[in-house]
Amino acid sequence: MEGDLIRINEWLRPVAWLYGIGVRIRNWLFDVNILKSKSYDIPIIAVGNITVGGTGKTPHTEYLIRLLQERFQVAVLSRGYKRKSKGFVLAQTETPMQAIGDEPYQMRLKFPQIYVAVDKDRRHGIEQLCDNRVAPGTEVILLDDAFQHRYVKPGLSILLVDYHRLICDDALLPAGRLREPQSGKDRAGIVIVTKCPADINPIGFRVIKKALKLYPFQSLYFSTLKYGNLTSLSGGNTLPLNSLRNHRKVLLLTGIASPEQMKMDLEHYGADITPMPFGDHHFFTPADVARINETFAAMPAGSLIVTTEKDAARLKNLSGLSEGTKKALYVLPIEIEILRNQQQTFNQSIINYVLKNPRNSNLAEKQNDHNA
Repeated sequence: MEGDLIRINEWLRPVAWLYGIGVRIRNWLFDVNILKSKSYDIPIIAVGNITVGGTGKTPHTEYLIRLLQERFQVAVLSRGYKRKSKGFVLAQTETPMQAIGDEPYQMRLKFPQIYVAVDKDRRHGIEQLCDNRVAPGTEVILLDDAFQHRYVKPGLSILLVDYHRLICDDALLPAGRLREPQSGKDRAGIVIVTKCPADINPIGFRVIKKALKLYPFQSLYFSTLKYGNLTSLSGGNTLPLNSLRNHRKVLLLTGIASPEQMKMDLEHYGADITPMPFGDHHFFTPADVARINETFAAMPAGSLIVTTEKDAARLKNLSGLSEGTKKALYVLPIEIEILRNQQQTFNQSIINYVLKNPRNSNLAEKQNDHNA
């Protein structure tokens, strides 16, 4: 149920109160225009959260890419967390994962026809993507994990809220996991409650809607995780999820913020899970590799290793993995699905925003064709 992953450190409430003062002052400085938010004449959609930990930013960003890429030239701009490069980097076919980070690398591999770039300075990154000498024809920019980056004023902000850790029940850092007071949600045009059970009942929807206390101008949607077939990291072989019950053990190897939902979902398919969690965006060391090899070698014959697409970006060219480990290592693709028969409504709202905020005459022509 919602709220089942919330743990509040009550003894840290006084520190959280002080932290909240600093965050509120920062937000006030932006609200009264002392600190400047810059707008751009191109459709910009920011996707993010106000909590520490995974709310499903990457699969939701990928959903938007799939929705828009057939009609518009899409560019994704990320900070490139834990990358080994500096400044603006526009991913090319040969760009290594270390230069842009695991999530941008994953998106570049999956969507080769879009632009994927990283830059800690989001303003500079946007300006580069709007330069036809750098990224010709960019028509819409998706800002990954940028809800709190207030130096940019996106045309549309999408706030993601974890079903298992609703912001209305959480507390500010370090007592809880909120980066800013829950009133920060008021900047969102769209709020999506993520990681919902696929069979959530109508009462659950109404309870969450009432608890979030959104304004009339804000749209609320609910999404659930949807998994594809397991794919061998070495390539070629695939396995349906319902085959997991035929394997004696599954080593769940993750370096993501919140692996609990994934574990519960795989157990639903009959998997007997042995979790091996690492920190979010963890770069595997030789000691980690040795531990993975040893743990898997001690498991019964026929066992599998399952990991995420994000972790696969860091594991793919990792040296030291044993042959047995490599052969047993499978990647679990994750997508999202909009619930309550609202997928078409959500899709149309995104497309309409892009069409109504064209960058140039080409996009305006597309709008006219759409209206016709």
